Amino acid sequence: MLKDTVAKYRPFPGVHLPNRQWPTRTLTRAPLWCSVDLRDGNQALAVPMNVSQKLELFDALVKCGFKEIEVGFPSASNTEFAFNRRLIEENRIPDDVTIQVLVQAREDLIEKTFQSLVGAKRVVIHMYNSTSPAQRRVVFGKSKDEIKAIAVHGAKWIQERLHRLKGTDVTLQYSPESFSATEVEYAKEVSEAVMDVWQPTPQRKMILNLPDTVEVAMPNVYADQIEWICTNIKSRDSLIVSLHTHNDRNTGTAATELGLLAGADRVEGTLFGNGERTGNLDIVTVALNLYMHGIDPRLDFSDLNGIREIYERCTGMTVPPRQPYAGELVFTAFSGSHQDAIKKGLAEWEQKTLNPQPSTLNAHWDVPYLTIDPRDLGREYREVIRVNSQSGKGGVAYLLESEFGIELPKDMQREFGPIANDLVDALGREVSGQELKAMFWKEYIERATPWSLIHFHADGADGVFQCRASVKRDGQELKLTGKGNGPIAAFVHALQTGGAPKFEVSNYREHALSAGEEASAISYIQIKLADGKTRWGAAVDTNIELASIKAVLGALNRA
Repeated sequence: MLKDTVAKYRPFPGVHLPNRQWPTRTLTRAPLWCSVDLRDGNQALAVPMNVSQKLELFDALVKCGFKEIEVGFPSASNTEFAFNRRLIEENRIPDDVTIQVLVQAREDLIEKTFQSLVGAKRVVIHMYNSTSPAQRRVVFGKSKDEIKAIAVHGAKWIQERLHRLKGTDVTLQYSPESFSATEVEYAKEVSEAVMDVWQPTPQRKMILNLPDTVEVAMPNVYADQIEWICTNIKSRDSLIVSLHTHNDRNTGTAATELGLLAGADRVEGTLFGNGERTGNLDIVTVALNLYMHGIDPRLDFSDLNGIREIYERCTGMTVPPRQPYAGELVFTAFSGSHQDAIKKGLAEWEQKTLNPQPSTLNAHWDVPYLTIDPRDLGREYREVIRVNSQSGKGGVAYLLESEFGIELPKDMQREFGPIANDLVDALGREVSGQELKAMFWKEYIERATPWSLIHFHADGADGVFQCRASVKRDGQELKLTGKGNGPIAAFVHALQTGGAPKFEVSNYREHALSAGEEASAISYIQIKLADGKTRWGAAVDTNIELASIKAVLGALNRA
């Protein structure tokens, strides 16, 4: 980008709409949805889908709940025509699903389109022609009246052939292509000319699709354009106003949501936003944006990983790792503070749902950093936390607990977190749960010098315990005895009579690691030295008492 070239650009003019209503409205229901993956999405692929791939994706779209699916441009190629015929002749279209076909306002293309639809139960015939000043000037070299005449002739050619689809429920759709770059008054004029031919009624509506074919303005301008049309066009109650946004300014989702606020009824888009240039609207994103606000989107994305897999296999495209809702990393937190907040939020949610109280019977999802429950999309909590050099104690603790049942005490998290962080930082990459466990084992469980346990036995009566122990110190065996108000206290006394530095046990935790006859327990011991410094130790044993004794030595070894 060169600074001295900016003068050749200009801001897009706004719409005069002094009494606009959309900024104060709230979405309360889902729009009608139409998937254009098999046409608009397909034409943007370097290698378009073959018939078998289109059939697989069509079936996936039906399973998601789409009731309108644009299946192709049957007059464009033999492959598109054959796909249409196969869907119809093999009875692959459910009775409640409408197929949509696209056609330009040209008589020869309209004729072939009708041939492709014979025998279909429910169809939308979608006719379009370009209306923007640049298209009128550069592509067609025609005046406004001549461009309008193209639309009117196309509408008549379709109207004259409708009798040939007897027994088919036909809905007609018109798009002034490049609507968002067209003067709203002229877009209205052309659209009303088409309406005059098709004569829609409130009982038999037509679809007026107003595409943001190329994003040329901020999304609020598109919303103004939609509201202006909805307010000023005649017979609004005989129209289904539809949106079709692209993503050239990376605001396709915003433009669609504002367009719905502005009065639109229907949305066209693709799974994960596949489309020309920077892509079409991502229907998954808009639908799940509604879902996270408690609005039923009337689409089923409960197996989002499976849908993504089919999409990637059929199109050859890849869903980016940061794609909203569907990307590999969107339910992953690397920041330590985020990880800690997520862990606490998930724990609170489980408490509310597993042990509901009167005050939490209608609990709403409110987990920090997670706008939606991954399980609602067929994803799992193990995807939420990963650990790299940016992770803190919360992420480390979560991974150890979720994968191995190792529940570190809070103070121990604060001690081990920086240790793990330094080790991971030295590796310069993300680490797996198994690698993190190995780091913990090496730092705590496997500490065997200078002190290690050979034998321990304790007896107690009336709150006084006597212990006999054999330990190694720097390879030399020592036989020790001690007493205290419990086995651990007795062992600490024995160690100090054997020359260990002065310390006291300041924290103790233990829990089971596994179930069954071979169940093992892990013990965590924190000791406080004479200078006030603290150290944690940990040990694992099938005998919880021995695990605690070994943990004392582990802490002493780390002192």
